Amino acid sequence: MSKTPSLFDLVFPEKEADPALERQHASHFGGLLAGVDEAGRGPWAGPVVTAAVILDYDKVPSGLTDSKKLSEAKREELFPQICEHAFVSVASAGPKTIDLENIRTATLNAMVRAVSGLAFPPRYVMIDGRDVPFGLSAPGQALVKGDSRCLAVAAASIVAKVMRDRMMVRLDQIAPEYGFAQHKGYGVPAHQAALSEHGPSIHHRFSFKPVQLSAK
Repeated sequence: MSKTPSLFDLVFPEKEADPALERQHASHFGGLLAGVDEAGRGPWAGPVVTAAVILDYDKVPSGLTDSKKLSEAKREELFPQICEHAFVSVASAGPKTIDLENIRTATLNAMVRAVSGLAFPPRYVMIDGRDVPFGLSAPGQALVKGDSRCLAVAAASIVAKVMRDRMMVRLDQIAPEYGFAQHKGYGVPAHQAALSEHGPSIHHRFSFKPVQLSAK
């Protein structure tokens, strides 16, 4: 008789996800194993977006991995497949919240909200990175490079990335002078040039040093 894994004893592969092993882990929790990830911690503008996903391991889309390893077209292909066959929840924190709380705290708090928003409360949560957010409704475990090592986290990384990219495309329609649709708010030369010319907008993170400097 197998025992239910306790906090911090779920062992995932060092590099690539093992679907059979992950299914076994999920079975200990009645399938209610959630993966959590974020998109947008580093950009100078726009929200940070987090996602929580509980997969149906009988209907896992082919090709799930770290969203950064996938083309935009592949992420857009996988996104509706994930949403169709999994429980998905998304939460975000905007620039004002990021400036008030700092990016790390804002991200972790958004992760808690994403998990709380799932249609079925998870019984265990795998979080990409090194931090387990305070206030999760279930035991959680941080997993460095989890978006490559855990399918549920990979799915969350794709959902968060697609949702944030879409937000930034919409934001580009509001403030087209910054080129958000192209660089998604990251600190590329074109974004720096736009900041130098126009100064920061309400969509920028004033707690980030490049934005602070452009405001002077």
